[in-house]
Formats: sequence, C-alpha cells, structure tokens
Amino acid sequence: MTDKRIINEEVLEKLVNAPSPTGYEQPAQQIVRDELKDVAEKIETDVMGNVIATLNSEGKTKIMLAGHVDEVGMQVKYINKKGFIYFHQLGGLDSHLLPGNRVKVLTNKGELLGVIGKKAIHMQKPAERKRVIDIQNQYIDIGASSLDEVEEMGVRIGDPIIFEKYYDKLGNNGLVVSRCFDDKIGTFIIMEILKLLKGKEFDSAVYGVSTTQEEIGMRGANTSAFGIEPQVGIAYDVTFASDTPDMKELDIGIVKMGGGPVIHRGPNINPILFDLIVETAKELDITIQINAAHKGTGTDGNIMQVTRSGVAVAVISIPNRYMHSMSEVVHLDDVDEIVRLSVAVIMKIKNDTSFIPH
Repeated sequence: MTDKRIINEEVLEKLVNAPSPTGYEQPAQQIVRDELKDVAEKIETDVMGNVIATLNSEGKTKIMLAGHVDEVGMQVKYINKKGFIYFHQLGGLDSHLLPGNRVKVLTNKGELLGVIGKKAIHMQKPAERKRVIDIQNQYIDIGASSLDEVEEMGVRIGDPIIFEKYYDKLGNNGLVVSRCFDDKIGTFIIMEILKLLKGKEFDSAVYGVSTTQEEIGMRGANTSAFGIEPQVGIAYDVTFASDTPDMKELDIGIVKMGGGPVIHRGPNINPILFDLIVETAKELDITIQINAAHKGTGTDGNIMQVTRSGVAVAVISIPNRYMHSMSEVVHLDDVDEIVRLSVAVIMKIKNDTSFIPH
C-alpha cells in the first residue's frame, strides 16, 4: 500500500529528529504544538510537559490517546579535570552498543558533538575484549582539554545528551530507521489521528496526549490521565518484532514488520474495547497481529487503566526492530494502518457505548 499512505512522512521525520530525552522533551513537544495548533480545539501543556490536544471537548465520553514523546538518552553527571564527560542513562541503554557512538550534548549555548570513547582493541587484554564496560565508567570526548574548557563551551551538570542518529529510509519496502521511534512514532500516530478526525462528526471528546517521562515510570501518563479522567484510553507504543534471526517467536509470538497493527489482549486490556478494535479492523480489511499480554504491557496503558476509578484501555503497538538502540526500525505501512484503524474505532464509540465487562 506504499502509494496509498495517508500519513505525512515529512512531519514524522521532523518529529523524530527533534531531541526529547526523558525529562527534556520540549523541542519535540514544540513540534507537536505547532503541527496541531490549527487542528485542535484546544492545546495545553501541563506542569509535567505533557501536550494535550483536544477535539470535541463537549463530548460525553472522554477518550484519551497516549503516546510518549520521550526517548532514551543520557545526562551529564561529572566532568573530570582533563575535560572528559561521564554520564547517567535516561531510560534503559545497552552498554554493549555505546562505545564509538557520536552524541550531541544539548547545552544552553547549542548542541556540542561528542564521541563515547573506548580503548583501542590493540591495547585490550583478552579478558577486556570480552567484558562489557559499565555505563558508569564510559565517557564522552567533546574535544576539550580541561574542565574549564568544557565549562566555557557551555556544558553544565545535568545537561541532556542524545545520539547523533537521524531519520532515514531503509531499503525500498517501507522500512525507516531512526534513533528514537520509541515512542515518538506513537506521538506521531496521535497527531495524524487528530488531523483526520478534524471536521468529522463523532460523539466523544478526544484528548490526544504526547506524554513525557514514560521511560522512567510512565510519569507523564500518570498525571495527564488523572487530570483528564477518561472513560476510554488507547496507548500507542512500539513492541518487539520477532522476524529477525536473533529473536524467537516462541518467546514473544509472531510479530512481523509490515504485518499490521499489534493489538494486545490480556489483563491490561478492556475486552469490549479489544473486540471493537478487532471487528473494525476486519471491516476495513486491515490485517492485525494479536499479542498475548499476560500482565501489564509496560506502556502508558498500564497507568491509564488504574487511574481514578478505572479506564477501559486498549494498547495498539507498532512492530519495532532493535528497540532502545541508536537505530530502531519501523514499517510505514503498519503506522498508516494504525491511524486508519484508530479513526474508525473512535467514530464507532457512541454516548451509550458501555465498556463494562459482562
């Protein structure tokens, strides 16, 4: 369906290239606000930095769409006398993958290029070659020769750091690669849903939320769901694809790139909302993939479900390769179909729709 996609890839590229490490999401959030200012009835940014865009605010049933905009990254924790920077991780990072990567330190004077250093393989003893360097012992070289020079360049303790990896196409079959589809792809999906809903008639009040700080405990979803008090919540996040040589279908099920939206089923999911999504996908001739979620899904859906007196939750995921690496991969057809499916589901939810299990 490559030539029939409804999503705006230029907006996706702009969003994923914008910095948004956990707790420092505002550059990406500004893009969300700019893109939705002529779409939403109202846009708010709360004290947590969540951006909440509303359509049809007078609707009886409140539907919250949540996708977290924060990406994994790093934070300056210490600068030694020689000018090398040591860092905390923001979210979960794979220590194996870090050395040799180029990074950007985000200072109040602008972005500074850096390199995560490592002793050359020629100088390593056999035991060292097999050992993964702890993140606390890894360092960044920004080309400075002293602590004073680093500070003169504008680096401060607590500055965020991102990987210097940007959006690009991977092959010719709809795959794209970026450092941070987890989960700016979810935020992008919500933006596209709101754009398609604008001008249509539907019963519910729809709150599209670009949430913050998911990577350290779903914190933005916690506060925004409490404030909105929705009756229905749909979380959009990436999930593991099982179609690469090192992944086992037995462990996570069959999840293929380009295989369609992944619809989760289990305790975190409202069964009536699940059935509505599955039935709607069948009507639209959209192929879906079912994931057995035997506990919490590890998404903003966890938090929404148990907010206040409870929320009817669904989790729709985008198949993702190489999660929490510097080069995550998704398929644009999956993204496109999630947008189409979600719009149709929202249109079906009426004022008298009940999500009480029976």
